[in-house]
Amino acid sequence: MIHSSAIIDPSARLADDVEVGPWTVIGPQVEVGSGTKINSHVVIKGPTKIGSDNHIFQFASIGEDCQDKKYNGEPTELLIGNNNVFREGCTIHRGTVQDNSVTIIGSDNLFMANVHVAHDCVVGNDNILANNCAIAGHVKMGDNIILGGFTAVHQFCVIGSHSMCGAGTVVLKDIPAFVMSNGNSAQPHGINAEGLRRRGFSVEAIQNIKRAYKIIYRQGLKLDQAIEQLDVMVNETPEIQLLTHSLKASTRGIIR
Repeated sequence: MIHSSAIIDPSARLADDVEVGPWTVIGPQVEVGSGTKINSHVVIKGPTKIGSDNHIFQFASIGEDCQDKKYNGEPTELLIGNNNVFREGCTIHRGTVQDNSVTIIGSDNLFMANVHVAHDCVVGNDNILANNCAIAGHVKMGDNIILGGFTAVHQFCVIGSHSMCGAGTVVLKDIPAFVMSNGNSAQPHGINAEGLRRRGFSVEAIQNIKRAYKIIYRQGLKLDQAIEQLDVMVNETPEIQLLTHSLKASTRGIIR
């Protein structure tokens, strides 16, 4: 159902069962998949592709031009997967030609009120970004991550899968997979053991991930020395490979 007061560009492509609330504006070059519900007073600008069964709450701005002074009106993209929830006041911007010209949001994510995701970010699946999180440009996030309210992430940072940030955390360097962090700037505080248990990790796997954490953070090793020891552990604990990958891929350095 599309409310009579909604303004939808004739070139926008909406699946037949998409719901659009009053006073919402959907511009050209926008595609919206089946089962998606768009509340009142939402603005969606293209080029933007939105998958199925998403829910966008009131006053969200989806696919707007980025807040980068180098941006000069290029036709960059925003791609959004399925089953995401964007609560009130979220702002999700398109990419820039200085990167890959696209911002990518995966599936099954929850963006709570007033979350900002800037240009060229890549957000994976099953993440929770609590109220007022601010994610700067070019940030990459894995899967199953929780960012507490008012978390701020510096541009170009990488946040590994299954990690967790406490409320008000300021992230200036990369966060490895599985690591819990808090503070300004972010400091490591063990692994996200409870989250791993809830996601079906075995007791043995969690214990081995704890061992890996101690190798990185408790033995006074340089990062390349720690990675050498972790590479040996991968054979007995395949989950460690996710951790070693996030360490090897880091360009900003990790929180320590």
